[in-house]
Amino acid sequence: MAANPPAKPHARLEKWIWILIYGGLFAIILGIVTGRTEEALGWAMAVPGAALVVVGVALIYVRSRLPDKKDSP
Repeated sequence: MAANPPAKPHARLEKWIWILIYGGLFAIILGIVTGRTEEALGWAMAVPGAALVVVGVALIYVRSRLPDKKDSP
């Protein structure tokens, strides 16, 4: 019995895109809040968070360039 192909072939990538974006935004906010009392720790939290957001946005661009299986003959 063959397994059915997933309805969305890039579902895992899309899931990771949004995890990176929302996780990065959360880390930025925590860095801003923490930076009010401990400036170095705040920067240490906010900068990696910003990097995660950038990676997530870059993956949105990559996903837009991937061919869909249903579009090709």
